[in-house]
This record gives sequence, structure tokens and C-alpha cells, in this order.
Amino acid sequence: MPLLASLLLAAGLVFPATALAHDYRLDDVHIAHPFATPAPPGVPHAAAYVDIRVEGGEPAVLVGARSPASETIELHDMTMDDGVMRMRRVERIEVPAGILQTMRPGAGYHLMLFDLVAPLREGERFSLTLEFAERGEIEVEVWVQSAGEGSRDADDHHH
Repeated sequence: MPLLASLLLAAGLVFPATALAHDYRLDDVHIAHPFATPAPPGVPHAAAYVDIRVEGGEPAVLVGARSPASETIELHDMTMDDGVMRMRRVERIEVPAGILQTMRPGAGYHLMLFDLVAPLREGERFSLTLEFAERGEIEVEVWVQSAGEGSRDADDHHH
């Protein structure tokens, strides 16, 4: 019986660590730890982030996304220009083969969710469908987390 108890204890120590990260595969495309930041009441939009890696030889091109959590989702790129934040819609996000494309709050690519059905609250989850040119679609589960927590969890997933 002590051996069984030891095995159960060891399993219990492993499972919580794996529960902190979630990932998905679409052929040779690996999507890691999709997360969104909370939206305060009255704010009709929010941002979502995913990490994408292509493990094959051809790049992947993200061309769209949709979710029951919002009416519209756009692909965006944010840059800083002389201390001014500039956000612009992009038609596609190309992920070169062998490169990890990270999306994080505060800079670079992200998904803008417009006309939210309800405010996103920390701790909630919602489904999101990502559309890739040449590869099709994949549904992922997005965790609503603070910007810092979501970024840390995503970063930890890659180590």
C-alpha cells in the first residue's frame, strides 16, 4: 500500500503543473497557451494572445479568428513610434517555419475582440477558432488572465 500512496502522491504533484499550460496542434502547427486579458464592465473590446510555432518546413499564415465571445475579431499589430502607441489591423500574420511567434500584451501581434458579448472576467474561459491559410481551422480554449499572469504562463510553457 505505501507504493500505491507514493505513486498517487507523485501523480498529484505532476498534474497541477501540466494544468497551468494548454496547447493544441493543427498538423505541424503548435499553438501554446492562448490567453486574453480581462475587460472591465462597459469596455466592449479585449485582446487575446497565442504563441504559434511551425514545426514543419513551410510557414503558417494566420488569416482570421472567430469566437462566440465577440462579434468581430481582427488581427492587429502594435508598435511604439516616438513614444506613441500605434495599433493597426493586418490581414495576415505569417509564422516562418521553425520560429516561435509569441504574442504578448504591450507590443507586437495580438487578436482584437470587438463587441464582446459580455465582459471578460479573470478566471473565465472561452472558445476561439483560428483560421490558417492552406492548413484550415483549429478551435482552442482561451483562458482569461491578467497580462502578467498570462504572459508568465505562456513563457513557462516553452521552457
